Amino acid sequence: MSEWNLKTLGSMCVKIGSGATPTGGQESYIDEGISLIRSQNVDDHQFLYDGLAHINDDQANKLNNVTVEANDTLINITGDSVARVCSVPINILPARVNQHVAIIRTDGKQLDNCFIKYSLLSMKEHLLSISEIGATRRALTKSMLDNLEILTPNIKEQKAIASVLSSLDDKINLLHQQNKTLEAMAETLFRQWFVEEVGDDWEEGDISYYASHLKTSIQPQNNPQIEYFHYSIPSFDKKKQPVKESGSEIQSNKYCLEKNCILFSKLNPHKEKRIWLLQKEVEENSICSTEFQVIKPYNIKYLYYLYGLLSYKQNYLEIASSVGGTSGIHQRIDPATIFSYICPIVPLKIIENYNEHIIPLFKKIYINQAQIQTLEIFRDTLLPKLMSGEVRVEI
Repeated sequence: MSEWNLKTLGSMCVKIGSGATPTGGQESYIDEGISLIRSQNVDDHQFLYDGLAHINDDQANKLNNVTVEANDTLINITGDSVARVCSVPINILPARVNQHVAIIRTDGKQLDNCFIKYSLLSMKEHLLSISEIGATRRALTKSMLDNLEILTPNIKEQKAIASVLSSLDDKINLLHQQNKTLEAMAETLFRQWFVEEVGDDWEEGDISYYASHLKTSIQPQNNPQIEYFHYSIPSFDKKKQPVKESGSEIQSNKYCLEKNCILFSKLNPHKEKRIWLLQKEVEENSICSTEFQVIKPYNIKYLYYLYGLLSYKQNYLEIASSVGGTSGIHQRIDPATIFSYICPIVPLKIIENYNEHIIPLFKKIYINQAQIQTLEIFRDTLLPKLMSGEVRVEI
């Protein structure tokens, strides 16, 4: 097995650099054109397509010095998302980066492009600590990245290590894609059953006919030793997985959760769609942010119909359009807006028939999500061991 060496990142790269925001900012973005990668697109291990901006050829030419190439590594260098790292997906090329994202392009001889991604991910805590030096806002400068010391084996072993970790990420990404496909299939089924085909004899009602507003409040801070499963806005945005936190870590009131319910975010629903279907996975001591409205079906058979009803695009946009508040940053909808939303009263027999088709899709989504969580835990456990040389890969 080869020896590992410590070298600076800059000495093993042909490119480390960030870009700029085109003149005019967001108003200059267009629907199609050259991709402009921003910090919101870079997450640990994965590229996020939501909010990917596009610029015209003239704007792109002014940023030619930060042209993104296949196999480049991207790292966020400012703000709350600093030190997030992922690879650039080929399907968004050609692309540029703005001033909040840096391109890292290795020489391919001393340092492998994929290996450095995992090396930086394993150095997350160190990167966060140096980003706080001498600044009011977290930032990683070019000098910091250039002088960052990286522990590396020979290029052949680097590729072998990267291959092991990439195979896990590929499986995780495949499962995420399967779940997106299953969600799309579920939406299609809902449309076919309850939008395209509407019974002439169906009466008109509202959401309150099917569900109650569950709002049992709890103060976790009064039980500092208890571990809670916290369903928060950030945990939904990141992985759709609750975060385990002790009562001492949670400083505000929450709602108690039960199995088989739906969480509907009242915070900025016109900007971000956050509807969380909870099936049997809800553990004891599960709680959620009061920014979520907890919708509890009177009959479990209503669960998937209600989820389809609330998440169907046209219905959701109508509910979300009722936002209010004095702040343009944080606007909310009144819970009554959800429960008074007009909908048909569908005969239970039809809903039961619908469930026979829809439940297998959501069971598969649940199984996939559990497998994703298992793979992520395994990957995150293996990552520091591989990157430190504690665990070696045969080559």
